[in-house]
Order: sequence, then C-alpha cells, then structure tokens
Amino acid sequence: MTPPKRRQPVMADVAKEAGVSHQTVSRVINDHPNVRAATRARVEEAISRLGYRRNLVARALVTKRSRTLGVVSFDTTLYGPASTIYGIEQAARTAGYFVSIVSLKTIDSDNVRDAIGYLAEQGVDGVVVVAPQRSAWAALESLPAGMPAVAVEGAHHGGVSAVSIDQIEGARLATRHLLEQGHDTVWHITGPADWLETEGRIEGWRAVLEEAGRPVPEPLTGDWSPRAGYEAGKSLAAMKGVTAIFAANDQMALGVLRALSEEGVRVPDDISVVGFDDIPESEFFSPPLTTVRQDFAAVGRHCIEVLLRQIDMGPAAHERLVVPPGFVVRSSTAPVG
Repeated sequence: MTPPKRRQPVMADVAKEAGVSHQTVSRVINDHPNVRAATRARVEEAISRLGYRRNLVARALVTKRSRTLGVVSFDTTLYGPASTIYGIEQAARTAGYFVSIVSLKTIDSDNVRDAIGYLAEQGVDGVVVVAPQRSAWAALESLPAGMPAVAVEGAHHGGVSAVSIDQIEGARLATRHLLEQGHDTVWHITGPADWLETEGRIEGWRAVLEEAGRPVPEPLTGDWSPRAGYEAGKSLAAMKGVTAIFAANDQMALGVLRALSEEGVRVPDDISVVGFDDIPESEFFSPPLTTVRQDFAAVGRHCIEVLLRQIDMGPAAHERLVVPPGFVVRSSTAPVG
C-alpha cells in the first residue's frame, strides 16, 4: 500500500513551531524591519526544520507583484549578450527576483514588441531589453503603459532608461594605446552595421586618429565571428605598411591572429593586435591578447537597480547609466621597432 503523501507545511505550521503569530512569520518572510533578532532567528529555524516554502502565487495576489522580471534578448551564443544576461540574472536573484527570458533569433521591432507583450501577459514586474541594434528601437517606443523598463546598450534612445558600456571610450583606449606604441596609424575591423557597439567603436577609433593628425584607413567590415577576422586578417597581411590592427571584438581578433600566423607575419613583432571584450579565452590566445574589458556584471547590477527603482517608486525621469571600460595589456602589442 502506498503511504499517504506528506502535506506541505504552511505558514500556520511555521507559526506553531516557532511559537509566534501568523503575522510575525509573514513579517520575517517579507524581511520586515520590526522583528526582534531572536524572534527572527526562531522563525527561520522553524522554516528550515519544516522545509517550508513560500507560496509565490498567493504572495503575488496580495502584493500585486510577481517577483519576476522579464528579459528580452537574442542570439545568446554571442559573448556580450550572453554575459549581459548572466549579469542581469545574478543581480536579479540577489535582489530576490526570478527572471523569465525570451530569446529571439532576429531582433526587429515586431519581434521585440511581441516578446514584451508575452512577458506582460505573464505578469512580470518589469522588463530589461538587451537592445544593441537600432532595429529594436521602434519597439521600445511602444512599451505597455506603466511598464517599468530598461534597455541595455540603448543609450542613444530617448524613450526608455538605459544602461550601457562606454563603447567610444573603449575604442579610444585601444587606438590610443597603439599610437603610444609608435604606430603611424591603426586599421580597424568593425562589427556589423546597425549595432550601437559597432558605431561607438568606429567613432572612438576615428576620433583618436583625427585628433592625432594620423591617416584614417578605410575600415574592414566584420560580423563578430572568427571567420570574419580571419578573412580581414588575410587582406591586411597582404597590404604594405600595416603595423597595427584594432578588431572590434576578441573573436575577430582570434581570426586575425590565425591569418597573420599563416602568412608568416609575427605578432607583435610585425603587427600589433588589439581586441574588445576580454573574453575568458583571450589571455590564452597565441600570443595573449591585449583587449578592452567590458564589465557585464556591473551592467547587470545597474539594470536591476534602475528597474527596481521604477517598480518601487513609479515612473520617473529616464536614467542613463554608462559603465566605464577597462583595458588589459598583454603580449599581442609592443612598441614599434
């Protein structure tokens, strides 16, 4: 005979076990400040002994909050978006929120609008949209009324709060470093069009060269992949006078290093190479890659902080938070001659 299934403990059981009122248990669970330390400890011990779990559905009915945040992103195989989502999820969990993620194969206004609508129907308390492309902007303008929202890398968009890494400054750091090594100019392999990161990195690279009175070579267009970097590297290896390359991400820089090696070009003796991102593998490239570091954990923390302020205090002026980049010097760059 199958033994009867054990009943899940409820809040009343915890109150009885701890010798307190139902209201006191509720205050402890909801982290109310007006509970004595000894009482709080007794309640928490009772919760642990009984294996009590909060009924989030019931709590949501009372508080009108689901304790769930929505995230809209795309192509999470890319290091930047994947790391951003991870940072957001970790920050949300620390704040006591769950995360519901909608990942899109292509990001355009219709897809983003549908994803936000889906999350709104699920009752999320707010949404984060990882929106590094201009094609997502139209959707940000049609968010549901009163929906707390934050965009990642949507810093140029005026209709929603945004958190971004300073792409322009990152590119300036990379280009300035190469000029300080004695290179006459710097060749740039860009990311794909329509990306804000691409635009910012081109802007920073071009600005440093123009400020220094150096030639501005025609940039080569990539798509973030090692293959694109490899093909661009082959082209640059065949040109005369190329001594410094700034690739718009580390994956393309990896392709560049492979292409230069195959062509018998020594890095950094003949050509110095800088990447962007500081992916975990970059310090193990051959040679280890000099690169711009992006603090995705900080982006995640700031996103959740901004979103929770909107949830707690209601609509406010749109916030713009910009996270400064870092710069990591390794063996792929060296002074000229």
